[in-house]
Amino acid sequence: MIILAATPIGNLSDASPRLVEHLVKAKFIAAEDTRTTLKLAQGLGIRLNARMFSLNEQNESDRIEQLVAIALEDDLLVVSDAGMPTVSDPGFLLVRAAVEAGVEVIAIPGPSAVVTALAVSGLPTDRFTFEGFVPRKTGDRKRLFSQLASERRTMVFFEAPHRIHECLVDAAEVFGSTRKAAVARELTKKFEETVRGSLSELVEWASIDHKGEMVLVIAGAAEESVEVIDLVAEVQQLTASGVRLKQAVAQVASLHGVSKSELYQASLDARN
Repeated sequence: MIILAATPIGNLSDASPRLVEHLVKAKFIAAEDTRTTLKLAQGLGIRLNARMFSLNEQNESDRIEQLVAIALEDDLLVVSDAGMPTVSDPGFLLVRAAVEAGVEVIAIPGPSAVVTALAVSGLPTDRFTFEGFVPRKTGDRKRLFSQLASERRTMVFFEAPHRIHECLVDAAEVFGSTRKAAVARELTKKFEETVRGSLSELVEWASIDHKGEMVLVIAGAAEESVEVIDLVAEVQQLTASGVRLKQAVAQVASLHGVSKSELYQASLDARN
């Protein structure tokens, strides 16, 4: 079988006894970075006796056949550098191939930056969506945020510390400066911090450099009752600035969660 094992996201005390047990007895371990896994074992005061394979974004496709073959004959422990494998970490392609080959896949649950940040954010937790790492380029980032502008669920993102400020600037522009959000950094570590407030307040906080892994949590869109005809003015403002009509309609419709076809027809009627 394949055993997906969650590893600590910071504090080594979060390593479960079950994780330690499987690390010690494993014959085969696929690790995102074998050096990180060896360092984890050293920190836990255990010795690994397994044959180790690297399993990362660059080599996962090439390693699948070999690792599935191992899992068909024996147990394969899969770990990432922190958190649960396959969740914005390597492992998904391997799991999919293993399932197709009839290999049993189980998990050793444990720490997750996604749900930890969500839990401490102070934002609704009953329904949420995890969007992974935010795109690096401003245009791609704004495009993603625009697609999520009408999302009602709380949204969780990963972001690098050196890009958190520009990310928050783009988020405030697309979602609105008053949208509630939180940034959790260095989760479970010595200098753990969670900052909560409006996106404009978080932009100000991020104007000073902050170190550590970042998780951005943004509140979902509020319920609103809006008539299509009332949005025509927004479309006209965009077209007046040079945006093509179809693009302007798509942007406004996505932002307010209304029908693009109805808004397009209403905008054409207004032109006539």
